This record gives sequence, C-alpha cells and structure tokens, in this order.
Amino acid sequence: MATDTVERPSAHIRGITVTALSALLGIAAAFGSYLTTTDPNATAVVYALFVAIAVQFPVLRFTGLKEEFSAKDYLYVAFMTFALWFVCLTILFTAGVSL
Repeated sequence: MATDTVERPSAHIRGITVTALSALLGIAAAFGSYLTTTDPNATAVVYALFVAIAVQFPVLRFTGLKEEFSAKDYLYVAFMTFALWFVCLTILFTAGVSL
C-alpha cells in the first residue's frame, strides 16, 4: 500500500523526552533567574521558573508527545522543572558565580 503512517514514539521515549525537556528548562530557568537578580530573596527570581513551566505544555502538545495532560503530568513537569531550578540556582548563589 502506498500510504505512509506516522508512528508515534513509544511511551519510554516520550517519558525520556519529557524528563529531559523539563530538566533542561529547569537549568535554563535557574540561569535566567540568576541573571535577572543576584539577590536570592527577591521575588523576581521565581518568574523565570513560572515561564519555564508554562512554556513546556504547549511545546509538548505541538510536538505531539502528549495530547492530553492529567494532573499527574502537570505535577511531574512542574516538580522536575522546580527541582532542577532549585538545585542549580542554589549552586549558583552559594558558589558566588559571576556570569
């Protein structure tokens, strides 16, 4: 038959991609927060985190990795992004890195 079918990525590959995307955006948000302000007590530090979390859902829908999100998916993406953001930002602030 001459019709081509597009195969969806397996569940394992989708899981790895979602985890990698949330981890990389968490690290990028930490650098963005650090560049925004060098005061760890400023509320502007969390703005980059919120943007990084909000950007992921349309990207995952657009790429076709996830069509529907459950509460578990939202919590997983938010937690993974937060965890990497927090760890990376803590290292940046305590090490006294100058960018």
